[in-house]
Amino acid sequence: MTRPCPAPPADTATYSYLLGLYLGDGCISPHPHGGQYLRIACADAWPGLIERCRTAILTVRPGASVSLVQKQGCVAVSSYDRHWPCLFPQHGLGPKHERTIALEAWQQVIVGRHPWELVRGLVHSDGCRTMNWTTRLVAGERRRYEYPRYFFTNKSADITRLFTDALDVVGVAWKRANAKNISVARRASVALMDAYVGPKY
Repeated sequence: MTRPCPAPPADTATYSYLLGLYLGDGCISPHPHGGQYLRIACADAWPGLIERCRTAILTVRPGASVSLVQKQGCVAVSSYDRHWPCLFPQHGLGPKHERTIALEAWQQVIVGRHPWELVRGLVHSDGCRTMNWTTRLVAGERRRYEYPRYFFTNKSADITRLFTDALDVVGVAWKRANAKNISVARRASVALMDAYVGPKY
C-alpha cells in the first residue's frame, strides 16, 4: 500500500532554500526496488555548498540517508526517500525547461514567507557573483574600474520567472540579459544580494 505524503517540512526556510537548489540542479529518479532518489549536483569548486546542501536535505527529511557521489567535476548529493516526489511535485519526465514548472499552493506560501532562501538556493545552483570591469577617462587618463554583479542562468522560463518574482518581493532590481540570463548590477541591489546570498564557497 502506498504511504500518504508527509506534511510540509517543519523548517520551511530550509525547504525554500532546498527548493531553489532542486529547481536549479536537482532531479528525482526511481530506485529499481521502489522509492525515489533526490540528486543535486554541486560543483567540486564549492565544498561549502556541498555541505550546505547535505545539511539542508537532512533538515528537510530527518532520518533520510544522504550520500556524496563523486562525478566528473561535481558531487551528486543524493538522498533516498519514498516521498521526495511529494516534497518536490515539480518532478516529471524530461528536462525542466521542456515542461511546465509551477509551485503548488503550499509551496507558494512557503516561498512567500522565505523569498531570500529561494533566491539563495537558485543562485547557489544556477547563479554566480562575478566582477565586471569598464574603463573611464579621468583627467585625460583612462582608468579601469571593477564592480560586482550577480548572474542567474536557466533555460526554463518558468524557473527564471520564479527567480525574478522573488527578487521583486525582496526589492532587488534586475535586468534580463537575454532569454535565459538575469543580471543584478545596481549597487544597492548587489549590496542586498551580498547581505542575504553572497558568493559560493
